[in-house]
Amino acid sequence: MRSKLFVPCSRPEFFGKALASAADALSFDLEDSVPADGKAAARERLAAFLGSDAMRQTAKQIIVRVNDPAGPDFAADVEALRDRRIGMINLPKLEEAATVIAAANRITAALDRPVDLLVNIETPRALIRAAEIAGAHPHVAGLQVGLNDLFATLGADRHDPRNVHAALWQIRLGAAGAGVFACDGAWPDLQDEAGFRGEAEMARALGYLGKSCIHPSQIAAANTIFGLDRDLEAARRLVAAARAAALEGRGAFLFEGRMVDRPMIAQAEALLAGMGDDA
Repeated sequence: MRSKLFVPCSRPEFFGKALASAADALSFDLEDSVPADGKAAARERLAAFLGSDAMRQTAKQIIVRVNDPAGPDFAADVEALRDRRIGMINLPKLEEAATVIAAANRITAALDRPVDLLVNIETPRALIRAAEIAGAHPHVAGLQVGLNDLFATLGADRHDPRNVHAALWQIRLGAAGAGVFACDGAWPDLQDEAGFRGEAEMARALGYLGKSCIHPSQIAAANTIFGLDRDLEAARRLVAAARAAALEGRGAFLFEGRMVDRPMIAQAEALLAGMGDDA
């Protein structure tokens, strides 16, 4: 899930275009992008589209962001997804393990089946409890960064990379501790491609799975930055160098300007093995 394209359910004309895009995942939004008086219509449009032949045939990861589980639209949002092909439900506004557990149980009961959950971390309380939230329920598959909401609450500069790194690091640690993935959030300025790329590179360096996109123009950059090609090539070079060093009786050695030891070699070997690459 290198790229996750945000699709507002208030704009059904975008549905087909999103499906035809190069995004790995589509995140249909019933929450912030839909005004209160348009929620019911948005649910109906989304349910119809999710039941279409095109959606049944797509290989894309399908995610739906529902409304706040504590609000009046949550139950109807979930009911609209019954018998529909979805990979994950994105839960907003949750701040502690108890609310995650309650929402997960309500979803399973309503749909008569378990569904993976992507939980937003978008408030100070949620950020503090990121690890608790990530491990709250077996259906939690990952954490989703929500920096725009988080920093607005804090009064912090959304564009300061020091602030971004601090939040990304804490969310990544919380996800890793629970054995789930972390997905980077959206970059709000469509005109600032360098900003999008810089933030995506930071998230990638921290071990994030991919990045949210608010426009198709951002997909190619996300797919490139979070792609495995350069990781695989570097792993191949490292494993080859390790084999040469082993023949010389060296366990630790200098590789491309940095000292390498067994844990780094094991990580490279695991990546190659996972991709069926025995280089």
